[in-house]
This record gives sequence, structure tokens and C-alpha cells, in this order.
Amino acid sequence: MTQPPRPPHPRVPVAPRTVEHRWEQFYRYGPYVVLTLATLVSAVAAGLLMTRDEMYTAGALVAAAYGLQAWWGRARPRTAPAAPAAVAYYALRTVLAFALTWLNPFFAIYAALGYFDVEPLLPKPAVRVGLLTTAATLAGSQSGGLPPASLMNWVAFGALYGLNAGLALFFWHAGLREVEKARVQAETIDELERTNIRLEEAMAENAALHAQLLVQAREAGVDDERRRLAAEIHDTLAQGLTGIITQLQAVASTRETDPPTARVHLERAAALARHSLGEARRSVHDLAPAALEHDDLPVALGRTVTGYAERSGARADLTVTGTVEPLHDEVGATLLRIAEEALANAARHSGATRAGVTLSYMGDEITLDVRDDGCGFDPAALPPHSGAGGFGLRGMRARAEQIAGTVEIETGPGQGTAVSARVPLVRRT
Repeated sequence: MTQPPRPPHPRVPVAPRTVEHRWEQFYRYGPYVVLTLATLVSAVAAGLLMTRDEMYTAGALVAAAYGLQAWWGRARPRTAPAAPAAVAYYALRTVLAFALTWLNPFFAIYAALGYFDVEPLLPKPAVRVGLLTTAATLAGSQSGGLPPASLMNWVAFGALYGLNAGLALFFWHAGLREVEKARVQAETIDELERTNIRLEEAMAENAALHAQLLVQAREAGVDDERRRLAAEIHDTLAQGLTGIITQLQAVASTRETDPPTARVHLERAAALARHSLGEARRSVHDLAPAALEHDDLPVALGRTVTGYAERSGARADLTVTGTVEPLHDEVGATLLRIAEEALANAARHSGATRAGVTLSYMGDEITLDVRDDGCGFDPAALPPHSGAGGFGLRGMRARAEQIAGTVEIETGPGQGTAVSARVPLVRRT
């Protein structure tokens, strides 16, 4: 029986080597590698540059350097930067490197370590001393060995020392600037992250506030619609029913004594009933803009204007300017309701013989103007819930404000009435 194949062994992801990790490896193993390289190169040239006693001395110093490095390898993990142990290690290594370079210039390879770890080992005020000391050791090696053997060697030593010291200090200061720049960038990034967090919190708070405002706007709209319907019922249905009752009472009082007059009152009651039924249907129709279900706003406005003309006997015209665009349902319904309210007020109270409706598409907004040549009125003289304009004006303004629009009224006794609504043009998505 064959066994099913084993699934492949999952590969363990290897963490990427960062710059800090590579420097850590260098600080741990680099001194051994550099000391060994310097010893090998120096050993090759030892016969030309060193006596036998100097070779023994160099061997002892190299052994001391390896021992120093072994001690530091154990002490370094638990030693803080610039601690006394770190300063002692750097000082002893620098002395050993100087002595070895004095015996053989090629040991300057080992002395060059003083450039790389001076900052983590020494306190900041002593970093410059460490750099200048290392520069002196390297300049001595480059000028032919320590001590300089002639005037020319001394001149070369001075020039090379100035060059080494200048370069060491320059790159040290450049490194400090880079470290400071990195620190500022890190602080800036942290501040940006904190700012982003605050912005996200503010956006979440604004979203919650926006949702709360939408709920309040809907509630305010419901309240306005209830008040509008209350005013509609009071101004139309209640008055119509009162008139019907009055006419029926007149019929009851005259049907025995004056049948023709009773018949006239009965016909009036029937007419009032039909009119009240029409008003009731219109009020129900106002609850939802059914005219916009299948037509755009200009077509729905055209039907509204035609209906107004037929009911009132006045001349009414519709003018559309600009490029017709599909509107958001709320925008179209608001403008249609404002037009219907303005025309209804004109039919009931103004006695107008002519009315004009203008719908204008103007880039990022749309305006609706309804004008009539009726008797006009004084808005300041209207009672709070007057059907002539008190409730109607408030209702139109409330509708417009719900979609960030405005309604302005221009009127006066004997001057006609102009209603101008301006709302944002929000396109249907």
C-alpha cells in the first residue's frame, strides 16, 4: 500500500537584514577580521620593516588586542553607550593600534576601526578627541611610519594629518546632520500620524453629526408637512365642509316654502362638495410627487402650469432656460412643490389674470421663478398661519433649506407677487 505524498515542508520566512542589524554584526565580528587582516599584511612586510625584538613585541600586542576584543565581546551586550567600560575599551584599543602602527605601519588597518565606532563608545565631548587621535595614527602610517624619519616625513605627516583630521571631522558633522534630519523626519511622521488619527476621529464625529442632522432634517420635514396639511385642511376642507353644512341648512329651511331656492342651495352644496373632494385629492397628491415618476421636472412643471390655468382661468406660461439635466429626486420634488404652492396661493388669493413660471439651469445651481400680476400682499402684515402666505411662505422656505437652498419673496399691495427659489443643482446618479 503506497503512502500519500507528504506535503512540502513550509518555508520559514527570513527577516530582512536591516542597516542596524548589519552594523551590529560589524561591531561584533569586524574587529577580529580587521585585526587578523592587519596582522597578516604586517607579517608579510615584517622582515623589511621590523627587527626580531619588534616582531616579538608586536606579537604580544596582537595577543593583547585579541584578548581585549574577547573581553569586549562579552561585556558589550550589557554595557550602555558611552559607559566607562566602553570608554576604557576604545582607549585601550586606540593605544594598542598606535603602538602596533609605530612598530609596523600596516597595522594602521587595525587603527582605522577608531573611525567607525567612536560615537557609540565615547561621550559626545570626547568624540572629536578620538577622531583626531585615530587621524594621527593613520597619518603616521601614510607618511612612512612613526616616528617620521626626516623633515620631509614630518612635512608629509603634517599634511596627511590635516587631511585625515579634516575628512574625519567633516564626515562626523555630516553624520550628525543626517541623524538630526532623520530625527526631525521621524517626529514629523509621528505628528502626521497623530494628525491623521485626529482627522479620522473628526471625520467619524462629523459623519455621526451628519447622520444626526439628517434625522433632525427629516423630523423637521415631517413636522412641516404636518403643519402644511393642517393648514390645507383648515383652509380648504374645513371651510368647504362648513359651506356645505350652511347650504344644507338653507335647503332644510326653504324646501317646504321655496323649492326653487332650496334647489339653488342644494346645487351650491354639491359644487362645494366636488370642490372639497378635489382639494382633498390634491392634498393627498402633495404627499408624493407622482408627477416626477415618469417625467422630468420641466414636463411636470408644464402640467402644473396648465392645470393652474384651467382651474383659475388665468393665462400661465412656462419658460425653461439652460441645458436640461436629470435632477436628484429630492431637488426636483422640492422645486415642483414650491411651484405648486406658489400657484395655489395665486389662485386662491391674488386674483391674478396672468402668471409666469421660469426654470433656469445655471451650471451648479437651478432657479425657479413664479410671478403673477395679482393684488399682492404685505408679508409683514400676515398672521402666523395665514393661508395667504404665512404658512405657504414658511413651507416653501423650509423645503428649500432642507436641500441647502433659499426662497425669496417680492411682493406688495397691488404689485403682484414673485417667488424665487434657488437650490444646488444635484444631478441624479
